[in-house]
Amino acid sequence: MKDRLVKFRREIHMNPELSGNEKDTAAFIAGILEANDIEVKRGVGGHGVVGILRGRLEGKTIALRADMDALPIQDKKDVDYASKVPGVMHACGHDVHTTVLLGAAITLGSVRERLKGSVKFIFQPAEEITTGAESMIKEGVLEDPVPSAIVALHCFPELQVGTVGHRPGMMTAAADRIKIVVNGRSGHASRPHQTVDAVLVSSMMINALHHIVSRRTDPLQPSVISIGTIKGGTAENIVADHVEMEGTVRTLDLKLRERMPTLIEDVVKGIAGAMGAKYKFSYSFDCPSVSNDKEVDNLVSQCASQVIGDDKVILLNEPMMGSEDFALFTEKIPGALFRLGTGNADNGITSSLHNSSFDVDEESLFVGTELMAWIAVNYLES
Repeated sequence: MKDRLVKFRREIHMNPELSGNEKDTAAFIAGILEANDIEVKRGVGGHGVVGILRGRLEGKTIALRADMDALPIQDKKDVDYASKVPGVMHACGHDVHTTVLLGAAITLGSVRERLKGSVKFIFQPAEEITTGAESMIKEGVLEDPVPSAIVALHCFPELQVGTVGHRPGMMTAAADRIKIVVNGRSGHASRPHQTVDAVLVSSMMINALHHIVSRRTDPLQPSVISIGTIKGGTAENIVADHVEMEGTVRTLDLKLRERMPTLIEDVVKGIAGAMGAKYKFSYSFDCPSVSNDKEVDNLVSQCASQVIGDDKVILLNEPMMGSEDFALFTEKIPGALFRLGTGNADNGITSSLHNSSFDVDEESLFVGTELMAWIAVNYLES
């Protein structure tokens, strides 16, 4: 099994596909499931794949979920399994998530005669753009059979391979999107007094937006505002009259999340007015926080203790400011998201998520597979 898991992971890692374009990845997954006599539904919510394993005995159903999309990042690792697709890379570990779930499916399929109930394997597209979970739910992924619990994992390079992190309650931040368009007046760069410089106005806005977190919000309520893209200008000697910016807003507190659009637009409006520019502002509430169900999280921690030992199971003190549209599943049914340790400083595996050098210690594949399978078995037997 270990060699197969490494082969699966590297095949997916070398052939990454962006959100909404996971056609070949989905076909690869479906083929493996079918080869192991697991019922398959294709095209659920786009390129989503659902595997259903029905045990010999009647019982409840648990769902296990993995995401499978990649990121628009150039892979800079010097390894023979680096991405073959220019500018696209599995820099968030979704290749690992998918491989672990395939391994769990194969493992559980080998003992189906002993299973009391069913396991639903959800391979989700488009997590990075936070639309995949919603699309799959709309197309009935939580129906026929209806799961009464759901579990997912996420790679975490800050945790040593062989360890698992968990916590009941709030696990991730809510993630929202902002778009700001600044319109000024163009002109010759040697005559800036005759222009309204959209680049300068945008830079002032970006600088001021970061002060919202430090001066307009409670320091005991974590939040993040980050501008990820800025586009404007046509030549070095022309003052730009149009700039577009997009970014993300992360919050843990619901009331603060509701306040953020007003706080941000107040800054944008004030600077635009002061500089003689015009603006357009849009705010999209995209992805809520993942809140781990206490009982399901307890199941995860107990199973992890049995698989890797009590000393390797870490109760996390704080949620992370990253987000996950797995939250949409946990709004429907009790669930838990846990962190799978994938780092190994001794082997130089330390790069963070969304980094062009990101990699994992592949021993994590085996830990994740055994743990996910054991969670399913224990849940069905409880």
